[in-house]
Amino acid sequence: MDLPTAVKSYQFGERAKSELIVVSQLCQALTGFADTQKSGGRKMLLLLMEQVRSEVAFAASSTGQKEFERAINSLNEAISLVESDQHEQAVEKLAAAISASTTSAQAAWQVLSDHGLL
Repeated sequence: MDLPTAVKSYQFGERAKSELIVVSQLCQALTGFADTQKSGGRKMLLLLMEQVRSEVAFAASSTGQKEFERAINSLNEAISLVESDQHEQAVEKLAAAISASTTSAQAAWQVLSDHGLL
């Protein structure tokens, strides 16, 4: 990985990881909503998930890192699971997306560290 790609991958990876953690926490919280609140909460969660997916897709196209593609695939599965009210399984898929984003950031960190930039 060259230095410009490493910088972008690190930045995108850390941002994606943070956003996915928030999405995961909100997904877990949705299970505790009253039945009358779940519909609206699910709609808002899905909007946020789609926005995060868009940002991760931008990261994938900007860096060419396969880990971001894996994160997108896991996020797509999580979105489908939330649409089906399977929140616990969605959290598992979100964990896989977080892991993929972290892997990309870690690989980039190593390159930056090897060049004395971190």
